[in-house]
Amino acid sequence: MLTVLHEVGEHMNSDGTVRLDNFKIVYVAPMKALAQEMQEKFSERLRSLGVRVREYTGDMQLSKKELAETQIIVTTPEKWDVTTRKSNDGSLVQTVKLLIFDEVHLLHEERGPVIETLIARTLRQVESTQSMVRIVGLSATLPNFKDVAEFLHVNFDTGLFYFPASYRPVPLEQTYIGVRGDNVMLQKSRMTDVAFRKARDSVRHGNQVMVFVHSRKDTFKTAEALIEMARKSECAALFQPDLKKDDGGKLKREIGSSRNHQLSQLLQEGFGMHHAGMLRSDRNIVERLFKRGLIKVLVCTATLAWGVNLPAHTVIIKGTQLYDSKRGRFVDLGMLDVMQIFGRAGRPQYDTSGEGIIITGHDRLSHYLRLLTNQLPIESQFIHRLPDNLNAEISLGTVTTMGEAVAWLGYTYLMIRMCKNPMHYGVTYTEYQMDPSLVRKRRELIDVAARALDRCRMIRFDQRTGTLSSTDLGRVGANYYIEHETIELFNEKLLVNDGLDEADILGAVCQAHEFENVQVREDEMEELEGILKKACEIPVRGGVENKYGKVNILLQAYLSKHQLRSFSLISDTAYVVQNIGRILRGVFEIVLKKGFCSMARTVLTLCKMVDKRLWESQHALNQFSHIPYHALRKLEDRRLGIEQLLDMQTQEISNVVRVPKIARDIEQAVRQIPYLELYPKVQPITRTVLRVQLSVEPAFQWNDRVHGTVEPWWIWVEDTENEHIYHVEYFLLHKKQMKEVQELCFTIPVFEPLPPQYFVRAISDRWLWAESEVAMDFKHLLLPEHHSPHTELLDLQPLPKKVLRDPAAEKLFSFTHFNPIQTQVYHTMRHTDHNVLLGAPTGSGKTVAAELAMLRLFEEYPQQKVVYIGPLKALVRERMKDWRKKFVKGLGKRMVELTGDFTPDIRALKSAHIVTTTPEKWDGISRSWQQRSYVKQAGLIIIDEIHLLGQDRGPIVEVIVSRMRHIATQMQQPIRIVGLSTALANAHDLADWLGIEKPGLFNFKPFVRPVPLEIHIQGYEGKHYCPRMATMNKPTYQAIVSHSPFKPALVFVSSRRQTRLTALDLISFCVRDENPYRFCRADQSEMAALLGKVRDANLRHTLSFGIGLHHAGLGETDRDVVEALFASNKIQVLVSTSTLAWGVNLPAHLVVIKGTEYFDGKTGRYVDFPITDVLQMMGRAGRPQFDDSGVAVIMVHEPKKNFYKKFLYEPFPVESSLLDVLHDHIMAEVVSGTIADRQDAMDYLTWTYFYRRLLVNPSYYGLEGTTPAAVSTFLSERVDEVLMDLQEAECVKVEEESGAVEADILGRIASYYYLSYQTAAIFANDIGDENDIESLLSVLCATAEYDELPVRHNEDLLNEQLAEEVRIKPPAFSYGDPHSKASLLLQAHFSHLTLPISDYVTDTKSVLDQAIRILQAMVDVAADGGWLFTTLNTMQLMQMVVQACWDDAPSIATLPHVDEALLRVLAQKRIQCIPELFSANRSMLAGLLKKNMSDRKQKEFFAALDTIPKMSLSISYNKNVAIDVEVDVKVTIKRHNQYKARGVYCPRYPKHMDESWWLVVGDPEEAELLALRRVNIRDKLTTTISFLSPEEATSARYWVYLMSGSYVGIDQQQPIDISVK
Repeated sequence: MLTVLHEVGEHMNSDGTVRLDNFKIVYVAPMKALAQEMQEKFSERLRSLGVRVREYTGDMQLSKKELAETQIIVTTPEKWDVTTRKSNDGSLVQTVKLLIFDEVHLLHEERGPVIETLIARTLRQVESTQSMVRIVGLSATLPNFKDVAEFLHVNFDTGLFYFPASYRPVPLEQTYIGVRGDNVMLQKSRMTDVAFRKARDSVRHGNQVMVFVHSRKDTFKTAEALIEMARKSECAALFQPDLKKDDGGKLKREIGSSRNHQLSQLLQEGFGMHHAGMLRSDRNIVERLFKRGLIKVLVCTATLAWGVNLPAHTVIIKGTQLYDSKRGRFVDLGMLDVMQIFGRAGRPQYDTSGEGIIITGHDRLSHYLRLLTNQLPIESQFIHRLPDNLNAEISLGTVTTMGEAVAWLGYTYLMIRMCKNPMHYGVTYTEYQMDPSLVRKRRELIDVAARALDRCRMIRFDQRTGTLSSTDLGRVGANYYIEHETIELFNEKLLVNDGLDEADILGAVCQAHEFENVQVREDEMEELEGILKKACEIPVRGGVENKYGKVNILLQAYLSKHQLRSFSLISDTAYVVQNIGRILRGVFEIVLKKGFCSMARTVLTLCKMVDKRLWESQHALNQFSHIPYHALRKLEDRRLGIEQLLDMQTQEISNVVRVPKIARDIEQAVRQIPYLELYPKVQPITRTVLRVQLSVEPAFQWNDRVHGTVEPWWIWVEDTENEHIYHVEYFLLHKKQMKEVQELCFTIPVFEPLPPQYFVRAISDRWLWAESEVAMDFKHLLLPEHHSPHTELLDLQPLPKKVLRDPAAEKLFSFTHFNPIQTQVYHTMRHTDHNVLLGAPTGSGKTVAAELAMLRLFEEYPQQKVVYIGPLKALVRERMKDWRKKFVKGLGKRMVELTGDFTPDIRALKSAHIVTTTPEKWDGISRSWQQRSYVKQAGLIIIDEIHLLGQDRGPIVEVIVSRMRHIATQMQQPIRIVGLSTALANAHDLADWLGIEKPGLFNFKPFVRPVPLEIHIQGYEGKHYCPRMATMNKPTYQAIVSHSPFKPALVFVSSRRQTRLTALDLISFCVRDENPYRFCRADQSEMAALLGKVRDANLRHTLSFGIGLHHAGLGETDRDVVEALFASNKIQVLVSTSTLAWGVNLPAHLVVIKGTEYFDGKTGRYVDFPITDVLQMMGRAGRPQFDDSGVAVIMVHEPKKNFYKKFLYEPFPVESSLLDVLHDHIMAEVVSGTIADRQDAMDYLTWTYFYRRLLVNPSYYGLEGTTPAAVSTFLSERVDEVLMDLQEAECVKVEEESGAVEADILGRIASYYYLSYQTAAIFANDIGDENDIESLLSVLCATAEYDELPVRHNEDLLNEQLAEEVRIKPPAFSYGDPHSKASLLLQAHFSHLTLPISDYVTDTKSVLDQAIRILQAMVDVAADGGWLFTTLNTMQLMQMVVQACWDDAPSIATLPHVDEALLRVLAQKRIQCIPELFSANRSMLAGLLKKNMSDRKQKEFFAALDTIPKMSLSISYNKNVAIDVEVDVKVTIKRHNQYKARGVYCPRYPKHMDESWWLVVGDPEEAELLALRRVNIRDKLTTTISFLSPEEATSARYWVYLMSGSYVGIDQQQPIDISVK
């Protein structure tokens, strides 16, 4: 407790609160009973500090969340071993600061190896991570305590405390009695007689007695015998409870509350019994009564000595023979157990002495006396379990070579004792003298263990190199605690045949080595025969006379709930059940990995039968404990299964079971049995690979009490004809996903001739009879045609750059010769106007080839523009950076960037020679190409990474190309298109669509690279993402050390968090190798100067070790520093997210792709990177001009390994994804006038790439035939569906008879602002005449533009915390919803809240980026509806977004350095808004500010104030007007301060913003908007705004509003009073 308090104190704040998330304490107790007692004690004592203590044993499972919330974990050695074997993500293990081992002297026992391996693992972890874990060992007195202290790495001077028996607080008198007897029964009877006489003598002196026996059954039998002897001796009254100690008759009440009749009977006589088989409430009664002295004699088992701290004056051990179910025989009670039991003798504070009596057989008396007087040193038992413990370390990844294994053995207690007592471990004196550190002996032990594991196929042991690598079998063995002998048996019995039935499987499992010591006894045969006949549903292989037959029978007896008579059978059954569950789970994983579908299903059913203690033949409702047995019998008799019950009404069920309440319970339970509806969609990718998109829909009722928080499922695809599983997924269904259809996407192989069908099967991991299957029929599946051959790379002489014949152009290129690919395409690019498709691997110089086409355009068609379209902003920025040096500085060309971050003005666009843009921006601009001359001037379109057509943004590229080709046709002026791509499988389809003829098509093979690439694909097991990523860290380090020890290495990971975790682990591996700065190439003084510029603390730390981090969350300056250091080889390793692969051109010798999945916020799951992203990352390997080869190491989830092997070596076909987003593009073309009727829409589709692929790979798109009629019908149906949806969203109007299509106002607005048609539908439903700010914020956040806002892993919890701080809380169930997150981020922006993580800062930028155009569209929608107040409120919401404030906040607060104190000071001077600040005296204002601000802050305050427009509004109009005529109002707006061209002052808005203004005319009385006009104001603006006068004679007052789109508090209004006659 003192060490616990010390550790808690280390994490205590000055105010007394404890930083609970910063530490964990683990208390390892040898027995579950002791763990329970310690948990209760710690909980009680530490409750006031808020420290949470939980038990974590075989009986008490904790979820990941519960473990995270717990500060003190009380566990058993085996449980903590399993946890640390699996806990690779470090989240739990890394936070452990204190590890307490109770009863550490158990090193000598059979469980000692577990304690050894735990301590060795912890010590190695401390060394590798350099994070301190304090180890405390508690033990009985030991002769060789210094050896144990040395093993625990204890400082002998300050950390070793040894107290011999003389220090016992209560002196102990020990009596050893030997009993003779002709037979066992007589000996037992005499032992009971001796025990009685000793107990009677002790009770006569007023003491309490504990009698320890060795079986649960014997507790009652002994107590009963003692009572009988007391009666015969006429001293029963001596043992009667002392009623003086019984306050208020508690004894009577306690006896009455117990449901155990045997216990009640004993308590009345002053006796008690206590064992682990009793109910917890009964055990508590016994403990309370014994403490109060109302029980004189307590008969108990040894668990009481280890578990509950309940001392007595006298302790008697009756007999020393106990049955060991593991060994299957009776064994001697260990001396440590004897000492532990004697430890309960003598009550501190009450007794001055204690008495311990041991009653044993006379033949064993000398044995115990010898053990007492000559305590032997405790030895290590580690060698016996060395293979299994070595396998655990190899599986964990901490041991990968013989050297590491030998070093690991050096941390064990075995090593300590081998040095102290070498002869005991087979080391001769000579060997020890020659090799004092026993390296040779350790190597010999490891070699034997490794060979054994290799023989079992649990590891791969390369004896030449000494490498040790884990296999699937080894990982299963480690994770499920299965011994290597058992795995070897399974290799022989289970894995040679995929057609075994449940009898064969169970027969093999029951032969596991774990059951080796189960004995078959003569006296059990009869009972086993009876069980075999009555209780066994599955045929028993081996019969009753074999061990494995007995194990099988006992398991089936357990499932049948058969009552056993023999004590040894009860004990053996408990042992069998304790082990069989995990062994079966291990077998399930093994057969699943082998792909045996029928066996996998059978084994999983067996697993669930053991978990539920049910037969599969029983009724499914047996899984619900509240449904009575008689009701279930009636259902079984009538053969009413789940399907029949689902179709029945409550009354019908009631008629069967006769009780209406039970009928209702049954009806409810039937609907709670988990069931998934499966809807697969099959899409051929190639002739051998199919993509399956599986929709999973939950079809049951969730009940927290029944289902908990998550339901795990196994989903696999099986070919029943060939008995093989082609794909398997472990799918977790959370409660919050119940109302949604979950989408899974995976690929499976297919073989010709096509099989008739595959089956998709979903099986619950927990529930019996919870299973669904659906057939994937291949009858109508049309496979795509074989792909056309690649372009051969010709053996040409590389062209020198002098062939350009232009000195200025030659200076653009730093090399002397074009590479082979550039040489081959040179003529087509430079000397022709052919459209070109260039498919070549990343890093082969495609950009230079495109630059040749640009040079041709500049020379031949100087009046035309180059438009470069890059799929990512990062890629566009990279091109800008590169071409600014080449074309702007080198050739004097003008260039503009057109992305979400930059929108140049019209003049810049018109005068530019080069426009670099993203697909979305060019799509938005080119939609109105007829009105935009700069679009018509495009002469060369370069589309980079055109293979991304098949991904999310692909449809936009498809639409752009189709539109540009349409523009060229309309203007009769050719536009050259150059598409750059990786190597493609179906390049001819793409070329055909782009209008490319044979001379312009270059599609080189994937391995044709200037720098050859060596690829290594490594598979890693593990269901869960984070632990799997952690297992990849050591192989990543090894890959760098072996493939690129001195050259630059890039490590790609999926998230920002992973960049940090990976870099920290790489540092720890360097430290472990005693070379912490191996990756740092800069000298320390230079690095220290650079680190001063770095803001990010994590980056600063990792850079000092030569490892950089790179992700979008870093500031621009930090990113620039990292890029410069890596490019100049000052740091060797860069850990980055995948965006770097597309954006910054930073190649390296080695690329490690650490995991090919990322967390998709939309689906809430980890999904695969597109294959194109993986190819792009690989493309960064190999530096032209520096390397003659590159290396790529791709680390993937084991099940995906074959997929990547296939598509990384052969090109991937590009399909269209236009069909999924057709609505928005059809709507845009209707608005632009390209589509005027249904036929136009059909014709439009024929221009697309989708149409080309539809004819080539029809099944991919759901087309069942390729005849012209079938294609026409298919397209017609798609067009009709789209137009109908658009009409329902009020975006278009469709004339049913003629098929004419016309754009509606909402469609025009959505198209103009580049919004989804779904957003337009939301506007139509939710925007009306009375929207306030709150409802408008809700509309803004509900739009489809925020569908893709990522909600990452565990961010729903962060959102829940953030919701507590904002004004408008989203619904409690929606914290995982992207729209709720958008609302929270906007509100946090308005309230200036601190965001919980850096990702939220980037997400806020994304939300704000979209918000402005959505709000502008909302203004137009409200204005079109004529809703005045909704329009004004939307404008106000836009001001809030730009200025980051609430509508009721003082406008002055938007200025810099304004706080509450200053606002109060200004209010006293009656200055409460910005216009009042404008009119205030400057010197007086400066005087007020001086008291609150420094000179610098004042300067910034006035600079911002001068930026804000100071406007005056004046109007003139004719006051007398006629009915229903247009009224013109002349509006003059004058600026009274200087116009600032640098844009709006908005420090919290992430982008540059230009001023925007609206003029609005409205009638507030009628809440009607009459006119709206956007205006731009520099110094002065005079304009006219018109509206219609009323239709009847009246006097009316209207208002003109001048509304800002970017500033708060400067809006103005003027009245218009007219008389209508």
